[in-house]
Amino acid sequence: MSRIIRPEDPGRKEKLEAFDRLLTIMDELRANCPWDKKQTMETLRHLTIEETHELSDSILEGDLPEIKKELGDIMLHMVFYAKIADELKAFNLVDVLRGICDKLVHRHPHIYGDVDADDEEAVKQNWEKLKLEERGNNSVLGGVPKSLSALVKAMRIQEKARGVGFDWEKKEQVWEKVEEEMREFRNEFNVESDEPIDHNKAMSEFGDMLFSLINYARFVNINPEEALERTNKKFVKRFQYLESESLKEGKKISEMTLAEMDKYWEAAKKLK
Repeated sequence: MSRIIRPEDPGRKEKLEAFDRLLTIMDELRANCPWDKKQTMETLRHLTIEETHELSDSILEGDLPEIKKELGDIMLHMVFYAKIADELKAFNLVDVLRGICDKLVHRHPHIYGDVDADDEEAVKQNWEKLKLEERGNNSVLGGVPKSLSALVKAMRIQEKARGVGFDWEKKEQVWEKVEEEMREFRNEFNVESDEPIDHNKAMSEFGDMLFSLINYARFVNINPEEALERTNKKFVKRFQYLESESLKEGKKISEMTLAEMDKYWEAAKKLK
């Protein structure tokens, strides 16, 4: 396949100038600002995680002005890490940019080589195979970051297993597995019984049930992390409505009955 010619971009010069300005400001801050001078990769790490979550929130809210701001914050952090690494003589921003460019070209042989990939699934499978070859992992799952949240990690584990063909064929099969896990959990830990349960075993069975639900979500193209976060936001909005509206009527939520609270909750559900 022939190399794609980059289309004319009338704004390219302006983009390069803006990026150059950021690099200049980073140099000046690192040299002169007491706070910026003290930062290390370790001190920036938790701030970067926070900024990433703020970007995620903005995306879920569909707030484009906020997304623009958060992207700027993350861009600053990327430049900051590269600046620190340059000072340590480990690598610099040129190395970073060349590295990602080389990786993208290598991971897209259907664009820059002679490999055929006519749909998204073929592209994803080829991507995972190339990653495995590059890293020399002994396991397909070796590239899943250990620090990911359990829910996101389950998604990535399942995606990587699918990348080498280890997956169910039909969504109906996956749903049967969900129902099986739910039955096992209910039968093992009868919800109608007050008898003590084996918490370690219950935790294991509950984990199996969640894993199967996440798997089904993947099959029907639902991101379970996003779905759960949307439900979290919905619950918070309705609960805060309950708090504010009951307070307007002189009621303390801690002194209300569940039936009283439920009236406000039902009213909150009717709001957009």
